[in-house]
Amino acid sequence: MNSKTKAHILMIILVISWGFDYVVAKFGMYDLTPTSLLFVRIAAGTIVVGIIKAIRRDWSLIDKTDIPVLIACAVFGQILYFECEYNAMTYLPVSLLTIVLGFVPAFSVIIERIFFKRRANRKMIIGILFCVVGIAFVIGADFSIFFEGRLIGYLIAFGAIICWNVYNFLTASLEKYDPISLAFWQLLCASVLIAPVAIHSMIPPTEWSGSLWLIVLYMGVISSAYGYMVIVYALKVIGPTPSAVYSDFMPVTAAICGAVFLHESLSPLQIVGGIIVIAAGYIVIREKGKLDEERLGL
Repeated sequence: MNSKTKAHILMIILVISWGFDYVVAKFGMYDLTPTSLLFVRIAAGTIVVGIIKAIRRDWSLIDKTDIPVLIACAVFGQILYFECEYNAMTYLPVSLLTIVLGFVPAFSVIIERIFFKRRANRKMIIGILFCVVGIAFVIGADFSIFFEGRLIGYLIAFGAIICWNVYNFLTASLEKYDPISLAFWQLLCASVLIAPVAIHSMIPPTEWSGSLWLIVLYMGVISSAYGYMVIVYALKVIGPTPSAVYSDFMPVTAAICGAVFLHESLSPLQIVGGIIVIAAGYIVIREKGKLDEERLGL
């Protein structure tokens, strides 16, 4: 098995495991608040990535001048993003939430155009418009219950989209650091920041059930540590654009897991909207990859 084949297989497994992660998180919130669940996830991920960092004998630190950016990355990418995601799950089925989050690539292009003056070609513009149409189908199908909580869920989901894009642009400014080392410091920083609030509202670990321990183990080891290592490996072997395309198919795995384990369902119009968002997101990611390669002279 060559490296590229291995990377594609690992990414397929990762997309499936991340789709299941939404189900695991929803079960975890039966016993823990969203903030407490986020803390144990981040703390577990910090421990695993820290062990990997130690095995690699990587004792590198963050420059003092970069600490404010590191803190901002932890706040937007590790804390606010997942706070929005977990809280949105209390109002929306996981399948709908992941479809809305599929708008991330399109929103990223819009941000780059507004703040960095990076051009978007015709196909990207069409893809963004279709993403908007697909999201409109998803939300429009909920109009009868729109003001019974779903509106709040959608607003929180769009908050997650904004946070993730802010995180991406901030992290790009820290490209001089090794990815695993940077992940460790971001996770550690987020753990320290969120610990006071999370621990105060969390039931003691001595009262955790066996299933809750398995949930925490899964989210820390598989979703956080394994997920990050696979992404780093895939970025090096198959490149950023193919890696990003895989994340665009996460709504499919989340919808399947939601249907099987949570008995959630989508209306025909929402299914159509989801297909449009996934297809349009794929076009945006592919075309953005081409433009980035041209800009970097690759």
